[in-house]
Amino acid sequence: MRIEADVKLDFNDVLIRPKRSELKSRKDVILTRKFKFKHADIEWLGIPIMASNMDGVGTLEMALELQKEQLFTALIKTYEVADFLPYIDLLDPHYFAVSTGTSDSDFKRLCAIIKAYPKIQFICIDVANGYSEHFGSYVAKIRKEFPKRVLIAGNVVTGDMAQELVLRGADIIKIGIGPGSVCTTRLQTGVGYPQLSAVIECADAVHGMGAHIISDGGCTTPGDVAKAMGAGADFVMLGGMLAGHEEGHGEIVEEHILTKKIDSATNKQIVEVKKLVQFYGMSSTTAMKKKFNEVFEYRTAEGGTVYVPYRGKVEETIKDILGGLRSTCTYVGAPTLKQLSRCTTFVIVHRTHNDVFLKR
Repeated sequence: MRIEADVKLDFNDVLIRPKRSELKSRKDVILTRKFKFKHADIEWLGIPIMASNMDGVGTLEMALELQKEQLFTALIKTYEVADFLPYIDLLDPHYFAVSTGTSDSDFKRLCAIIKAYPKIQFICIDVANGYSEHFGSYVAKIRKEFPKRVLIAGNVVTGDMAQELVLRGADIIKIGIGPGSVCTTRLQTGVGYPQLSAVIECADAVHGMGAHIISDGGCTTPGDVAKAMGAGADFVMLGGMLAGHEEGHGEIVEEHILTKKIDSATNKQIVEVKKLVQFYGMSSTTAMKKKFNEVFEYRTAEGGTVYVPYRGKVEETIKDILGGLRSTCTYVGAPTLKQLSRCTTFVIVHRTHNDVFLKR
């Protein structure tokens, strides 16, 4: 047993210090970035925000909507070859990834999809625990099988393992264990790492190797997205912030709330109807029952199930996030998103905001 005494930080432990800026307007900020990859000979241009490959978020419909703004979607793992047929001619291969697990059936499914749709350029190899030798070997297997595709692999939270996955063939490493809004890994296992520090350390570890990282989880506001990118994240992956939208195709339920207001016509209390959408972690009991029809006795659920407000189309949420990013850049004098990390100085705080009246 050992204890690391270094301070480790999360998004709510810091604020970004403002600096003198010569930017006249938020509209002058350039949010698109261009990336080249270590292993795959592909060039990517877009806004480096990703929809997570979670049920209700990483859907084909979400990908079609986000690509309009040059945003990226990691598709859910359960799509089969036939599911792509109505969408494949509409999807831009620069802005989505096919997701896969590490089982033999996952590999067969992935190969079938790539064979049917060879224009697909991105593969996301996604597991909760990226520290197993099996996972590293699987990344190497996928790199050998698909040498020209961009490989996203994770999740890990330490620089040494991020570097290991790059050496095994990954171009982009997914960073985050336990920070998600419906992830209970830290409660069930006691395992995790504060997300801001994980991003800072892993970015430092892999950028010198010519690889990139995704900050996956922990963002609850546009300000958190800015903090992740200020810390060195090349991409930021969002789950909860994109949940509850029409494009996620989650089941909508109605909640009836008896208010204290009186209807003057009937003299009865007014009932308010709220629309809600189920949202759950991909290691939750809900997810496992949907995929396997059971929770195996040898494992515990590491995700929760909640109901979030139905939020309509995702377009307005995207505008809100991008608007926040532009504002961050103007506060620190970064004319482009690429320069944000160079202009970022974090201040450790005990309280990030006053939430007496305004709560997100």
